[in-house]
Amino acid sequence: MMTRTRISACTAVLMLLALPAQAACYADYKAKQDNPLRLHYGTIRIDGDACNPGAAAAQIRQRIARDGWTLLNVLGVFDESGLAERKASAGQFHLRY
Repeated sequence: MMTRTRISACTAVLMLLALPAQAACYADYKAKQDNPLRLHYGTIRIDGDACNPGAAAAQIRQRIARDGWTLLNVLGVFDESGLAERKASAGQFHLRY
């Protein structure tokens, strides 16, 4: 009986270790402020496991609104490998929110 319990426990641990690590998800977007009109391009990390433009839009809209920004559009979602190429273009808005 004890052997069966050990085997079950070892199997459970191995299954957990075999799960792939969740990759980080990022999005790039465009936003605006009115009076006076200001535009910005930014990058942002998306929380949770839904790495899609719809989920990204909801998070971005909420986070940037704190500073008076309105989301214009989500350009795309990507993993960490796409961050470096977007950093210079995003400038001060690279991972700001």
